[in-house]
Amino acid sequence: MRAGVLLALAATLGGCAAQRQVLLGRPSAPATAVDPPAPLAVPPGMAWLYGSGEAAALSEQAYNGMVRYVRDVLESARDRRGRLPSQRRAGTLPRWPGSAVLVPGATAAMPETLPCGTLPPAVVLDMDETAVLNLGYEYDDGQHPRPFDQKRWERWEKGGMDKVVAVPGAVAAFHALRAMGVTMVINTNRSAANADATVRALAAAGLGAFTHGDTLFLKGDVDDRSGKDGRRAAIAAKYCVVALAGDQLGDFADLFNPPGPAPAIGRRMLTAVGPIEGRWGNGWFVLPNPVYGTGLGTGWDETFPPDKRWSDAP
Repeated sequence: MRAGVLLALAATLGGCAAQRQVLLGRPSAPATAVDPPAPLAVPPGMAWLYGSGEAAALSEQAYNGMVRYVRDVLESARDRRGRLPSQRRAGTLPRWPGSAVLVPGATAAMPETLPCGTLPPAVVLDMDETAVLNLGYEYDDGQHPRPFDQKRWERWEKGGMDKVVAVPGAVAAFHALRAMGVTMVINTNRSAANADATVRALAAAGLGAFTHGDTLFLKGDVDDRSGKDGRRAAIAAKYCVVALAGDQLGDFADLFNPPGPAPAIGRRMLTAVGPIEGRWGNGWFVLPNPVYGTGLGTGWDETFPPDKRWSDAP
């Protein structure tokens, strides 16, 4: 009799437990394990630019070429100074060759550059994906893809100072060029309102100290344009700009980004116009960036000429 009571009690308790699990929204039996969602794949452009040895090597190559070019320019100018009696006075600066900055109104067919006179030498560089890699911002963009939002970018400018790293080759190049007496100047479309944060980001990346209005120029300085010709002219009034570096054609001259629709094929053709073609690697140095910008605008017809297409379809 006692055994029967115990069995009945066990059955009742078991039923109550099962009912309680149901009321609580829990299954009465162990649930089948569910695999967690697969992690997002890193977008190919980001994986290449921020993770590959090939991208790092191209960046190192650009900076090595820049240092070598600037050293040759300086040595050539000093050799000329040594042969000119009027410039043998102590402390007299050499007369440099023409600037790497084009004169206002220059065209691809006639890319005349500004004179330098005896201004002190400088190298002018873009910042984002030229001097620093925006790892923090691009991580968030890769995890949560969405259209570009200027307000979100401004939040990044203000709060991402410690989430950047220097582009491979940049720290060594900045150090070597400064040791030659060359001033490093950043010309970026980051906002002038966030100048202090931008100074801290450059320092955090190991690129040294910059002063807004002297060695750091931002959108809102000189004019309020995204085009950089106005700022380049202001810099060239103070320095002999012996080299320019960037990841977009607009980092070299606004003529590459004319107002209105600018077909990508037209921009590509401009880079190969005779007088312009010889500037790449000779005063103008391009860093790789397949992640964003004007260089990502080509369609099928512009990328693959009809007479160069092949298909393996039966």
